[in-house]
Amino acid sequence: MRARGTRRAARRRGPGPRPGRAPALLLVALLAAAPLVPLPAGRAAADGSVLTPAVTLDRKEAGKGGGLTVSGTGWRPGTLLTLLVCGQNMIGGTNACANADGRTVTTGTDGAFRTGIPVTAPPKPCPCVVHVATVTGEAAAVDASFAVAGHPVAPLPRQTGGERLGVLGARLEGSSGILTWFGAPPRRRLVLTVGNLGTTAAENPVFRVGTSHGVLAPTWEERRWRGTVPAGRRAKVALDVELAAGAYGDYLVSLKYGDKLLVEEPWDVSRPWGVTLFWILLGVVVPAGLFRAGMAVVDRLRPGEAGARGKADSKARKAGTTGEAGRASEARKARKAGVAAKGRKARNARKARKAASGAPEGIKPSRAAPGGSEPPSSASSAASPPRPLPWFAPGTAPGRPPGPPAPPA
Repeated sequence: MRARGTRRAARRRGPGPRPGRAPALLLVALLAAAPLVPLPAGRAAADGSVLTPAVTLDRKEAGKGGGLTVSGTGWRPGTLLTLLVCGQNMIGGTNACANADGRTVTTGTDGAFRTGIPVTAPPKPCPCVVHVATVTGEAAAVDASFAVAGHPVAPLPRQTGGERLGVLGARLEGSSGILTWFGAPPRRRLVLTVGNLGTTAAENPVFRVGTSHGVLAPTWEERRWRGTVPAGRRAKVALDVELAAGAYGDYLVSLKYGDKLLVEEPWDVSRPWGVTLFWILLGVVVPAGLFRAGMAVVDRLRPGEAGARGKADSKARKAGTTGEAGRASEARKARKAGVAAKGRKARNARKARKAASGAPEGIKPSRAAPGGSEPPSSASSAASPPRPLPWFAPGTAPGRPPGPPAPPA
């Protein structure tokens, strides 16, 4: 009874796709629509095989001025191609190719071509290649080895560009000396710890060092560091930095490698006060020198007055010399007269003491009065008043007379 009811329900739903047939119908629809989808030209053929662009040459070596036939397959149909003879395996781009003698060709519907190209000497030495590349459409290029007879051969240059330098630490070393205080160019040394994050070593890298003041743009200078920074390693780099003479203020030292800014370090340069002191002294000394020169010129322009003044000065000097000599001679004479007078007084005093000691009692010895009637022996003693003798007293021993007076200063 259950099977009979199931058949009746199926007849009521009518004919339709069974659940197990849906994936099969979807697969058939996709296969039918597949020829309508365009395949990449030069990539796959109608039979499903994969095609790659290829180039063949009719010969491997030819001399300058000869001809060469180039054939290609697997290219996109209707694509414009260029054919060039290049040196150094075209390292560095088309700068190593003979661009003026190149040729162009358009591929056929099957993606193949065949054309001739002249053999010319490329600007770079061999090893050489024939370079075939697309101009329109999807980019593709193929190089075929070729030898140009008579063209020089040189080793290939080392490929660079895989290095990536970064700064791990930086500082400015050095100090200003006494010459910088007088305007000498300030100097410092920029010391860096550089790390290579690339895949190739950096040999003798060229850095760009720039210095800027205030809002002005930095002035760049190229500095080559002699050394090698291996890949994944670090190295210490020291570069000299120098400013212009007389520079002072706030400066900024920058460092670039290629187009990448690596580091910026501030630099405070002190003012050269020695230059300021020099200008101050110059402003004082020059006017004084000009004044003295001017006075000398004025004296030369008035010779009469200058001569009279000179004669008067010479006479005064002579008179002063003569007066000093006369005064010195008079002083010497006065000293001699005083010594003679003192000697006479001493003799008289001794005589008086002898007379007093030998005279009888009641008779007083006559003493010569200081201003006695004995005539002076010279005009100087007569002119000078009598002086008491403090060094002598009656009844005591006479002391030593004082010496002659000291000469006048």
